[in-house]
Amino acid sequence: MAPRSYNVSATPFVIFAQLITIAVITLVLVWLLHFRKGFSFKSDEISKLFNLHPFIMVIGLIVIGGQAIMAYKSIPAKRKTRKGVHLVLHLTAFLSGILGIYMIFKYKNEAGEKNLQTLHSWLGITTVSLYGLQFVLGFFAYCFPGAEWTARATLLPWHIFVGMVIFFFAMVNAEIGLSVFSQTDISFSERYMVNFTGLLVLLYAISVTLVVILPGRY
Repeated sequence: MAPRSYNVSATPFVIFAQLITIAVITLVLVWLLHFRKGFSFKSDEISKLFNLHPFIMVIGLIVIGGQAIMAYKSIPAKRKTRKGVHLVLHLTAFLSGILGIYMIFKYKNEAGEKNLQTLHSWLGITTVSLYGLQFVLGFFAYCFPGAEWTARATLLPWHIFVGMVIFFFAMVNAEIGLSVFSQTDISFSERYMVNFTGLLVLLYAISVTLVVILPGRY
């Protein structure tokens, strides 16, 4: 018996990923604005200063980073346009990662806590560093005029694979951070909000992966 062929395109998972994106952003905003009372760059509002870290990392590094990964299959435009969106969104995600790290260092310094004492912090630094390296290498390989087409084609599978590994680094580290926070002294309602956010982040990462694997329409 001949093996069955499942002709599934990436489109349904692009749509699903966008719905998850809306849900993640909504939950994060409800969590941080309602339960955590918002954001502040001022050091005299320590808890609000901390809130900027999960907001920037989840929305910036993971959500926008995932959108950058899906850009080639989610945007109905010419390849050059999709390439430009891919580049700009990745740059935004990378800068968000840097800002997110800066904010948690600022929070810990103001709160008198030690830095880099947890696995979460180590993975965070590693993830953002790898993200930056991947961005620089990708820029010179695919945006720099002098790069050869044969070299680009050879590098492409590794560019995609390493990019997905870094993306999953970010997702796993977000899950660690949310899990640690959910074990602190917070209300049951807030704990459920944090846990559901973690589940949606996981679903988002799975959706992005399926979009990458499956063939696109454009």
